[in-house]
Amino acid sequence: MAKSKKNSHRDHQDIRIGTLAPATSGAAYLSKIVPHGFESFSLTFWQEIPTGFNLKKYADEVRAVLDHADTSTRPVISSLGMFGNPLVSKKNANHWARCIDACAMFGCDIVAGFAGSLPGKSVPEAMKTYKKVFSPLAKRAADQGVRLAFENCDMGGRWEDAAGFNIAHSPNAWDMMFDILPADNIGLEWEPCHQMYSLIDPIPQLKKYVDKVFHVHGKDATVHWDVVKTKGIRGGEAFVDHRTPGFGDTNWTDVISILRKAGYQGCIDIEGWHDPVYSGDLEMTGQVHGLNYLKNCRGGAFVPTPKM
Repeated sequence: MAKSKKNSHRDHQDIRIGTLAPATSGAAYLSKIVPHGFESFSLTFWQEIPTGFNLKKYADEVRAVLDHADTSTRPVISSLGMFGNPLVSKKNANHWARCIDACAMFGCDIVAGFAGSLPGKSVPEAMKTYKKVFSPLAKRAADQGVRLAFENCDMGGRWEDAAGFNIAHSPNAWDMMFDILPADNIGLEWEPCHQMYSLIDPIPQLKKYVDKVFHVHGKDATVHWDVVKTKGIRGGEAFVDHRTPGFGDTNWTDVISILRKAGYQGCIDIEGWHDPVYSGDLEMTGQVHGLNYLKNCRGGAFVPTPKM
């Protein structure tokens, strides 16, 4: 994991707390939510950059919003997200390349998204195609000081048939990916939610893979153990809810402590729009609660230590 010297513990700038924002919502959306105190933004695209979407114009508008933010610390762009299936869609792979080339305009060094999959094929069967697609992308990124981070959502896929856009949904898959393409700038966009959906304890997992964590999604989960123990996970009854941080089961104080011990200097960006309770009219209420909760888990307000 790259450790930048430009960030320090002062004002908690080593780990910033922010949120995801659809790029197609424009810079105007950011201007509406910046005042809530978000310190970073992950700008996301679904499958492609729309035809006619002017990345430079958008970057200029985003920079203007951040430069004029009435906050104690200027917010930053943590990453660009390109979520699709680059293993079967050459167009999506090309849009990964466009995001890599655009990072400098946004002042970020991470492109995140799904690793892709081969529908009808198992995770191991997709590895050669993964290497073929991402070898040139990893080199293109490395040449520009950009890192690639794979989100860990299974998108409905399984080990036997990773049909849902993403082979990078389990530790065994990560090990295979890092082995077949051992690039220093390839890592994870990690979050506990999707791992908990597989009944994985996220804390020991994070300790093991922390050096490959480039970006963190602030999304939690609540596991309904009563359902698991009495109905199992294939009985047609929901056994996990996706939650905004502060409403789920994860100990985020531990998460942030593990990240800091490992020297992580990056962002935790809340992935909203999934909480079954704090949704609709309560969506931003939940996100701002999550923002403030994560800031408290980070240690609360920064207090300088006096020199002895």
